[in-house]
Amino acid sequence: MKDIADIPALMADIGARAKAASAELAFAPAESKTKALMAAADAVWEARADIIDANAKDLDFGRDKGLSAAMMDRLMLDESRIQSICDGLRAVASQDDPVGEVLAEWDRPTGLNIRRVRTPLGVIGVIYESRPNVTADAGALCLKSGNAVILRGGSESFHSSGAIHACLAKGLEAAGLPTDAIQLVPTRDRAAVQELLTMVDTVDVIVPRGGRGLVGLVQREARVPVFAHLEGIVHIYLDKDADPIKALDVVLNAKTRRTGICGAAECLLIHKDIAETIGNGVLRALMDAGVRVHADDALQSIEGTVPATSEDWGREYLDMDIAAKLVDGLDGAIAHINEFGSNHTDCIITEDQSAADRFFQRLDSAILMHNASTQFADGGEFGMGAEIGIATGKMHARGPVGAAQLTSFKYLVTGDGTTRD
Repeated sequence: MKDIADIPALMADIGARAKAASAELAFAPAESKTKALMAAADAVWEARADIIDANAKDLDFGRDKGLSAAMMDRLMLDESRIQSICDGLRAVASQDDPVGEVLAEWDRPTGLNIRRVRTPLGVIGVIYESRPNVTADAGALCLKSGNAVILRGGSESFHSSGAIHACLAKGLEAAGLPTDAIQLVPTRDRAAVQELLTMVDTVDVIVPRGGRGLVGLVQREARVPVFAHLEGIVHIYLDKDADPIKALDVVLNAKTRRTGICGAAECLLIHKDIAETIGNGVLRALMDAGVRVHADDALQSIEGTVPATSEDWGREYLDMDIAAKLVDGLDGAIAHINEFGSNHTDCIITEDQSAADRFFQRLDSAILMHNASTQFADGGEFGMGAEIGIATGKMHARGPVGAAQLTSFKYLVTGDGTTRD
């Protein structure tokens, strides 16, 4: 290892080793990758006490840093969350290997046979905040898709990520795969991020996972292509034809199940015709559950709300807060979401299928939902085993990014001494 004080040399070395590992991973047998992930899952469970001890150091660091309760929740690991990490590793391991999958095949009149097949991207740099489980999720998905990965976790999760990464390395060793396939940047120094963003000779794509500050920094300064994973400004629209029980269940779950994840609801839009009925009931239920409701002028008559300001529209609270606004109807809700949303996840609660269809047609968020909690905005819940994040851009990957989304493709052309006229 290079002297940690020499960050450019450190990162250049990590990049060179990742590139070499990616060349080997590109044709690694599916069985070897599966074995590595299963062994890593076993190693994580066996090391759960050590991981929890490491996490305790991170929690102390987070408290000293003044992290919010929601951010502390993101950071915290216990046995049940470590079990979820193991389950995610095994779920990714059990999926079909995407590398080499034939996406399309056709014959030409010239006699050529052409196949379009999945191929790895190469080396992926993942920059993320707080949540240490991303270390396992990103490592697993990159390995499954035949990519080497350079992980740069948040300073808050430094010790937890290191303990989890050690288990991933054990899995690679058990399968005879290069341990350089999954590397963790061994410093909190932000200069390492700056280096990673410009390593065009060794890194093929950067995936930032975090808030607007992190993603904005990466998009401004990266010379390497970026899959944008922007913050979750998640809206729920209660239509005039919403079922009251579904509205209550979905909104409460979407806001309060876990407030610190990107799929948590942040803004509730209520059709004016149900302001006194369903809307009133849902807002009171939220407040009874401990949620602070930032209400617009039309809703401030509801006791217990606080006045919304212009800063509450388009805000990701990641806490027990929600903005609430009365709208004239479906098109008013759509206009609000188009102005203040982040193209992440948005939901409509209605029994009117035509309204749901219009909502789906007129909005362009990566995930749109009908009568379902936005907390389902998760690659694991989509059957992907895990995710690197929710891509909110439109190029290449969009929505939950699993193993298949971390591949490109190439064309395989076969002839029989075929020449062109």
